[in-house]
Amino acid sequence: MNIHTLLSVKVFQALAAAGVPEAYNAQVRQSAKIEFGDYQANGIMAISKKLGMPTSTQQLAKKIVSLLELDGIARKVEVAGPGFINIFLAPQWLEVQITEALSSPRLGAAHVIPQTIVVDYSAPNVAKEMHVGHLRSTIIGDATVRTLTFLGHNVIRANHVGDWGTQFGMLIAHLKKIQSNAEEKMQLFNLENFYREAKKNYDKDPFFAECARNYVVKLQSGDDHCRQMWRKLVDVTMAQNQKIYDRLNVSLTHNDIMGESFYNDMLPDIVADLKAKGLAVESEGATMVFLDNFKNKEGEAMGVIIQKKDGAYLYTTTDIACAKYRYETLKADRIIYYIDSRQHQHLMQAWTIVRKAGYVPESVPLEHHMFGMMLGKDGKPFKTRTGATVKLTELLNEALERARCLITGKNPNMNADELEQLVQIIGIGAIKYADLSKNRTTNYVFDWDNMLKFKGNTVPYMQYAYTRVSSVLKRSGQDEQQITGNVQLITEQEIQLAVRLLQFEETITTVARDGTPHVLCDYLYDLTVLFSSFYEHYPILNAENKALCHSRLKLALLTARTLKQGLNLLGINTVERM
Repeated sequence: MNIHTLLSVKVFQALAAAGVPEAYNAQVRQSAKIEFGDYQANGIMAISKKLGMPTSTQQLAKKIVSLLELDGIARKVEVAGPGFINIFLAPQWLEVQITEALSSPRLGAAHVIPQTIVVDYSAPNVAKEMHVGHLRSTIIGDATVRTLTFLGHNVIRANHVGDWGTQFGMLIAHLKKIQSNAEEKMQLFNLENFYREAKKNYDKDPFFAECARNYVVKLQSGDDHCRQMWRKLVDVTMAQNQKIYDRLNVSLTHNDIMGESFYNDMLPDIVADLKAKGLAVESEGATMVFLDNFKNKEGEAMGVIIQKKDGAYLYTTTDIACAKYRYETLKADRIIYYIDSRQHQHLMQAWTIVRKAGYVPESVPLEHHMFGMMLGKDGKPFKTRTGATVKLTELLNEALERARCLITGKNPNMNADELEQLVQIIGIGAIKYADLSKNRTTNYVFDWDNMLKFKGNTVPYMQYAYTRVSSVLKRSGQDEQQITGNVQLITEQEIQLAVRLLQFEETITTVARDGTPHVLCDYLYDLTVLFSSFYEHYPILNAENKALCHSRLKLALLTARTLKQGLNLLGINTVERM
């Protein structure tokens, strides 16, 4: 059930009946305060002014209300202020919707018309450990993927790994230098040291640098030995990264890797085609595309290099091929990228070329869902005390230690196996939720103390609330089939809880549309607060009669299922007992 969509259609029909042209619509939104109803229709004032209607805004609003067909849906519709329309939903209608949501394995959420959606996220680099800079792309992208999949879309996960480029000549040369079976024993924890040593040799030893450049040529030409060594470097890196994905409860697998190397064979044809279409030209030995809508410091059309004069291709060329492949081969209806905001101009330039070349039509959205940085309490990029970039493995290990201290402090006698399960679920969940609950477009301050609190908008608070609801259901001694009778919404708090429960579909629809998991986090937090207030003020198991007890058990059951499903869409697990 999407109440927002239902009411929006009703208001649109009333506007049309009132003589308002189809181009105009009043925005329907959830009310910010209970005294303004459950939903509000705004924008009547703007419509009235734009159309220059002779009646006052309030008169127009009253006319629209008189034409609104909400019998059985709303218990009251009123005009407030200069023309706001407040809609109060009818408890009897809500009762029916709650019953239907309970009978649905999807909590009442309707299936969408499925699209093929490619989501590009995580994208670590080969020969380097994942660090905190990869966290946001990985978990925000994964939450969006899970939500799109739940709604019924065909989602293709694309892990655009940095597995190609001139640095691999340097790495292969260093492997050859140290010889023996070193590549067989290579592990990611020492691979970065290996990388630094290779770079040092490249910068100081001209002979080594020449060997490295030759290996790049051999690698790109398909030399078997070079390809084997390159593959070992890639495999070592991704095997270690998969361990991090598994720890994070992220749904990426080895099958989702679509690295830069994947598009390498397409690049010569891309350059040739852009030349043939008159989009790419030779300039000082390089091949460039000049874009009128991007200006350099002199105010001239910016030239974007797609092939250097030595024949090497650039990231832009790869991204052009990537978009082309995702549309033509994967048949994408929508393409989403989770890359930080610093890459925005680069993507816009690549996509401008893609559109000009006709590789992806305007009807297929190319969306950059950019995000801000993780900051320390000093307001600077989050670093270790020594100023080094924080490795993701180290961050997760510290989360587990802090969660262990938190749990043993509250329950020192907990069974060891249960303790370790809780440590994993709470520790990893806290890291993820702290990030996902912030608007992705902004920077956020990383704070250990706040994310592990059992109060406020945190994952421990949410997980504890779930165990609390589960406990009520267990203590009832009845399974779902034994909880019979009709839902009765008597108190105002029951009505508010019911309305929020029924807003699940419109919440995840927003997340799927905008790639904003924080909207789901806010929803789950609101739901938890509403249930906690209801639970504290009104008895469930000791209700006045069996019918009321069963009604409230149904509200508790739907709350538990919604919290579990919502957290699952964020990639966060729940437990039955804490």
